[in-house]
Amino acid sequence: MSKILIATNHSYMLYRFRLELIQTLRQEHEVVLLMPFVGHEEDFQALGIRCIKTDVDRRGINPKTDWKLFQTYRELLQQEKPDMVVTYSIKPNIYMGLACSLKKIPYCANVQGLGTAFQKPVLASVVSILYKIAFLRVKTVFFENASNAQVFQDRHIMKADKQVLLNGAGINLQQYPYQAYPGQRPFRFLYLGRIMEEKGVNELFAAMKRLSEAYPGEAVLDLVGFYEDSHEEQVKQLEASGVVCFYGFQSEPTPYYEKADCVVLPSYHEGMSNVLLEAAAIGRPVITSDIPGCREAVDDGVTGYLCQVRDEDSLYEKMEQMLLLSRDCREAMGLKGRQKMEQEFAKEQVVARTIRAIFSQRDSAVV
Repeated sequence: MSKILIATNHSYMLYRFRLELIQTLRQEHEVVLLMPFVGHEEDFQALGIRCIKTDVDRRGINPKTDWKLFQTYRELLQQEKPDMVVTYSIKPNIYMGLACSLKKIPYCANVQGLGTAFQKPVLASVVSILYKIAFLRVKTVFFENASNAQVFQDRHIMKADKQVLLNGAGINLQQYPYQAYPGQRPFRFLYLGRIMEEKGVNELFAAMKRLSEAYPGEAVLDLVGFYEDSHEEQVKQLEASGVVCFYGFQSEPTPYYEKADCVVLPSYHEGMSNVLLEAAAIGRPVITSDIPGCREAVDDGVTGYLCQVRDEDSLYEKMEQMLLLSRDCREAMGLKGRQKMEQEFAKEQVVARTIRAIFSQRDSAVV
C-alpha cells in the first residue's frame, strides 16, 4: 500500500471540502495529514487517519517562520517517506513543493485562488518566483478556474501541460439536498463567509442600507461568519438599525441557506466559491461578482445575477431586481441552480477527476 501525505494550512477547511477525496484515497492508500489543528482534526482521527500537527502562518510573510516551515516539511518527508504528496494553499504548495523537489518525491499542488498575494505587484513578483522554483518538478497543479491557470502561464510559472482544471472542490449533493423555497416576509438576503473588505462587504453594506431606505421593512441581510476588527462597529450599528441580523460563525450553514431567499457574495477574488455551490445545490438564487471563481457557478439571469466587482451601484441594482422578482421566478432560478450543480459540480465527478490526474503516468497531466 502506497503512502500519500496531504499538507494544508487549515484542518477545518480540509475536512469541509476535501473529506470525500481523502476517504476515496484511503480505500487503496495510507493517507497522512499535515496541518494546523484548527478544527475537525479529531474527526479525521476518529476515521483512523493519522494527523500530524504542522503550524503554518497563513497570512504572515516572516522569512524566519517560513524557513522553519520548510525545515519541518523536510524532516517530515525524511520520517514518513511518502510515495506521493498533495498540497493545498500557497505556503504548503511552495515550501512542501521545494522540499519534495529536493527529495525527488512526486507531488501535486492545488491553487485554490490567487489571494491577496497576487493583488500587490511587489509581493506578486516574489510569490511568482517562489512558485516557479517550487513547481520545477511538480507532477500536476490543480486550478479551480481557467483565469487563475492562465495567470500562472502568463507569469511563466509553469506550462499548461501540467495544469488540470477542476470545478472547485465540487459539491456533495447528498449533504446539500434541495430545500423547498421559502415564502416569508421580510425578504432575506444571506451573506455567509468572513466579513472582510476583500469579500465585498463594504459594497454589500452600502447597498443593503440603500435597499432598506427604498423599501422599508421589506428586506433584511443575514450575516453568518466571523468579522474582522475593522468591521465590528459597522456590523453592530447595522444590526441595531435592523438592516442586518448577525449570527456569527456557524459550523452548520444549511439552516441559514434554507431560510434565505437569495445568497449574496460580492467578492473581489475567489478560486471557486464553495458558498455559491452550496447555495445553488440547496436551490437558492445567488448574486455575485462577475469575476473568475464566481461567474463559473452562475448562469447570469438564469440561476442568479452577476454584478460588477467593487461596484455598489451595480450590486444594489441586482439586489433590487431580485427583491422585486416574483417568488415563482426566484424559485425557478433556484431549481435551475440545483440542476447546474448536478450536471457540472457533483462531488464524485471532481473526486474521480482529481484521483485520475494524481496517479496518471503520462507526462502531460491535462484532463
